[in-house]
Amino acid sequence: MSIVEIEGLTFSFSRKEEPVINDFSFSMERGEIVGILGQSGSGKSTLLRLISGLEMPTKGTIKIDGMSVVGEKIFIHPEERGVGMVFQDYALFPHMTVRDNILFGLSRMPRKDRKQRVDEMLELVHMESFGDRYPHELSGGQQQRVALARALAPKPKLLLMDEPFSNLDADLKESIREELGLILKKANMSCIIVTHDRNDVKAICDYSVIIGESHVTNLENEKKYQNI
Repeated sequence: MSIVEIEGLTFSFSRKEEPVINDFSFSMERGEIVGILGQSGSGKSTLLRLISGLEMPTKGTIKIDGMSVVGEKIFIHPEERGVGMVFQDYALFPHMTVRDNILFGLSRMPRKDRKQRVDEMLELVHMESFGDRYPHELSGGQQQRVALARALAPKPKLLLMDEPFSNLDADLKESIREELGLILKKANMSCIIVTHDRNDVKAICDYSVIIGESHVTNLENEKKYQNI
């Protein structure tokens, strides 16, 4: 079963403006990591906001893991969609420790299970000894790993990442890319990554969708083609 199915998605910021996303259709399978490429203003980040429920489309349908979250007279709120999101600036709470940042998303998990889940996440992102530190005490790469751990902790069906490497310097990017790819595979996570950098896609993704063009750039020998 597809983890994401999008049909005829259209969105504009106002009725007077041309659609930022126009009649967009796309699907991806469970466990795939897909890159969304496109020029600035092409609607890449807006697409993530539509999937996560932070924006409402003009028309079209979205299914996540077989459940309709957007459609005619259907709009499921973000917290009910089973979607995790890592923002460009990581959005960590500065007054909370690493451990408390990760714990924040676990309010629906039984209290007795939360500590173990936080420990599992710290181990997954290799931050076991950083649980009591605050975000300002961490490097950019460490902050990114904490943001990833926080997003993965509630066991989302789908992870969305918006320009996850834009705040990292070139040397760090390369090692973090590789590390992120391994973490996502280990967690068996379905993931959509928005980026302007083709090197991000080559390092991590199974294939890429180019918004604004009529083809998919495939990284695994013609594995899949879609019309955008």
